Amino acid sequence: MSRVLEPLMVGRVIGDVLDSFTPSTKMTVTYNGRPVCNGHELYPSAVSTKPRVEIHGGDMRSFFTLVMTDPDAPGPSDPFQREHLHWIVTNIPGSTYASFGREAVNYEIPRPNIGIHRFVFVLFKQKRRQTVNPPPSRDHFNTRTFAAENDLDLPVAAVYFNAQRETAARRR
Repeated sequence: MSRVLEPLMVGRVIGDVLDSFTPSTKMTVTYNGRPVCNGHELYPSAVSTKPRVEIHGGDMRSFFTLVMTDPDAPGPSDPFQREHLHWIVTNIPGSTYASFGREAVNYEIPRPNIGIHRFVFVLFKQKRRQTVNPPPSRDHFNTRTFAAENDLDLPVAAVYFNAQRETAARRR
């Protein structure tokens, strides 16, 4: 078992959101300079602005699609909206930042109400520069179906963080 995939398996990202894959590209996700590490908790107030996503690998002729999703909506004990889509960026050139891509679905701030939610970033390599069709709704999103419908292969990188409702005392 790969050390990179192990936290994704333990956190049930592989299974609930993704099939097993072989990571082949490094992706760094940071909020205000703080890196996202698999399974670590971030407060909603710390993720209220778009993260900086850097892709390490590929070249300017390689293109990637980034998806951010919450598989635990509206709550982890009954995630009947699984998955809730938070962000899609397409046509990101290799070895650059997501900000160089095309935002197909605007960033939505994570606001978990019940329980601890996982927020998953998945990076797919595109076969070419292409138009990716955004889904009609953010709710009931399915990462696997989205990838198949848009001719994307297995993921090349993924990372997730946990977040839960923030009390007023935590925000201070």
